Amino acid sequence: MRPPLSEPFRVTAEGLLLFIRVTPNAGADRIDGFESRDDGTSVLRLRVKAVPDKGKANAAAIALLSKALGLPRSQFQLLSGDTARFKTVLVRGDGAALAIGLAALAGPAP
Repeated sequence: MRPPLSEPFRVTAEGLLLFIRVTPNAGADRIDGFESRDDGTSVLRLRVKAVPDKGKANAAAIALLSKALGLPRSQFQLLSGDTARFKTVLVRGDGAALAIGLAALAGPAP
């Protein structure tokens, strides 16, 4: 269990740790923005059309993030949450620049 966060991401030496909530079987692939949870954590909310079967929803979430941030999929790595809605993704690169791009993409943090 991670400690409460004020933002759905954390800059690291490798890039950016991104905390997401993925809803599969949605009507469209989209990023809904930041969401505050009851436990004090924040996540980036994603919806994907893919079903949660054999990693299809995970792959769709990575593809959605890749396209939205303009980065190759190879820069993304799912660290935890393979079969859960809440996931931690490592985005390799300049963490500070990635944080700025993510904030602009998703709107203001809660």
